[in-house]
Parts: sequence; C-alpha cells; structure tokens
Amino acid sequence: MQDDAQGIESVLADLAHRPNPPRTDERLREAMRLCVERGLDRLPLPGSGQTLARWQQLAAVAGLDLALLKLYEGHTDAQAILEELGCQPFTEPGIWGVWAAEPPTARVVVSGRKGDQVRLDGLKAWCSGAQQIDYALITAWTEQDQPQLIAVRLDQPGIGIDAQGWQAVGMATTASVDVHFDQAVGHCVGDHGAYLSRPGFWHGGAGIAASWYGAAVALARVLHQQRQKGRPDPHADAHLGAVDAALYGAAAALRACAAWIDQHPQDDARLPVQRVRAQVEMAVEQVCRHVGRALGATPFCRDPHFARLAVDLPVFIRQSHAERDLEQFGQLLASHSTQEWAL
Repeated sequence: MQDDAQGIESVLADLAHRPNPPRTDERLREAMRLCVERGLDRLPLPGSGQTLARWQQLAAVAGLDLALLKLYEGHTDAQAILEELGCQPFTEPGIWGVWAAEPPTARVVVSGRKGDQVRLDGLKAWCSGAQQIDYALITAWTEQDQPQLIAVRLDQPGIGIDAQGWQAVGMATTASVDVHFDQAVGHCVGDHGAYLSRPGFWHGGAGIAASWYGAAVALARVLHQQRQKGRPDPHADAHLGAVDAALYGAAAALRACAAWIDQHPQDDARLPVQRVRAQVEMAVEQVCRHVGRALGATPFCRDPHFARLAVDLPVFIRQSHAERDLEQFGQLLASHSTQEWAL
C-alpha cells in the first residue's frame, strides 16, 4: 500500500502544485470609490477622543468583506498618517494604500533626491490592492540606511506590478503583489524614521485588531441567528456560550485600549496595543473554531458571505506574528509592574 501511495503522489504531483491564478475583483475598487465619494472614509483620527468610533467603522467594514476592509483600512490609515505628519503630496482625490512590509528579499532604495522629490529603485513586496488603488505610502531606504516614508502616484512610468507570486485563496482578491520601482518619482513624507516613531504607528496596529474583531462578530452572528430559530441543540448552545465569552472579553479590551489612546494621544501605546492585539487574536481563533464546529459545512458551502469571511479571516489575522509578537509583548511586560492585573 505504501508503494501505491507513493505512486499516486508521483503521478498527480503536478495537480497538487498547480498555481492558483491571480485574480482581482473590480467591485472592490467600485465600493472604495463609493466610500470616498460619500465621505465614508473620513474617520475620526486616532487619539482625537473618538478612537472607538474609528474602530467601530473598521469593524463594520470587516464584517461586510475583509478584502474590502484591506483596501479601506489602508486608505484610512494613509489619511491618518498624512494628517499626523502634516503632508498632502497630491491634490487629486484617489484611493490610497500603505506598503510598509520589509521582508529581507525586497527593498526599495532612494537613488536620487531633489528637495522633497526622490527617485526610487527596487522591489516592494506585500503591496495590497496595487491593481486597484491610485496612490501609496511606501517605506524606502536612504543612503544613511534609514527608512523614509514616500508618497507615490501609481499611474506613472517606472512602476511595474507582478502578480504571479500571489497564490492566496483566503484574501485572494486583495492581491498583495510585488511592485517593481525603476527610477519612479516619489515625494518624501515626514523626516527619516517618522513612520515608525510617530504615536499613530501603534494606534494603527490596534485598528487592525478591531478589524479582526468585526469579522469574527459577523461569523458569530450566523451562529446566533441559527440558535434563535433552530431546533434544540445543547452542543450548539455550548459553542454559542463560548463565542460570547470570547467576544465579550475582546470587546472590553478594545474599548479600554481606545480610551487609553484618547487619554494619552502622544504617549507610546506599544504596551496597550500589543496587549489588545493578543487578546483579540485569541478571541478570533476561538470564535472561528466554535462557529465552525457548531454549524458544520453548510454555511461554508452555501452562504457566500460566510464562506468568504471564513476563508479570509484565518489569513487576515496572520498580520499578527503569533508567538513572535507574544515574545516581544512578554519582554515589554517584564519591565513593567503587575499593578494592572489587580481588580
């Protein structure tokens, strides 16, 4: 039997490794254009006293569609960054993204500078929505080996998109592709290192957690609706109880973090944000597990909204780096007191 198994693996290896064709969904761009036209992208700024309201909007969009949320969050994050750093590089309206991933195999460098205008060369990876947006804020590196935030217009010569490496099934239509820069023109936003050193960097990280939460709530509501009208099922009721406990704790953590940011808008928010991201991530994983076990295969196969969220959310929460983030969080906690643990 072992030889038969090896034989079938050999014969069908090409089938197993066939590529997932890259695809985009133009409806996402149209939905974003509608948001911009109707002012639905004008969210309260983080730390403005309405941080929770900002996160509630992100959560609402996430509950509708995580591919749309990826574009929406990037656009609204870019707006907040430009406001925080006091820069408006382009006058024409459009959809923005933020591309700040720095894997070791891809880097964009500043190859020439004249005032605030620069030339860019290199490869940028994980460029979400590159085929659907108009402008991007990217991190590039100067001769001093320091990161510099750059605003770029995407409809210019010198920018090329390579989608062949994007093989995702979950979050497929966000198309976080590779973008090549060849003497492309960009405009500096803020000083060297400003992207990471500004208070809003950690505020944005908590907004991502609110988005995770919003998608989990949408999945949980399907279970809740089924229990309201379904036949008695003690196992499903137990799963619903576990889901509620996870979401209730995560919601409380998000509210507390938003209040802290509004009370300390210029302070380093790394600790409260890393804490809330860890709490929400664990809650989301619990919700996905319990909802799936309670409902079975039917909504995964027959409910298009549920099915998209269910396949997108496990990919989307990997914006957390799991134990690596927990390690950094633990190291940070070791230098603080445990006073906050007291009731």
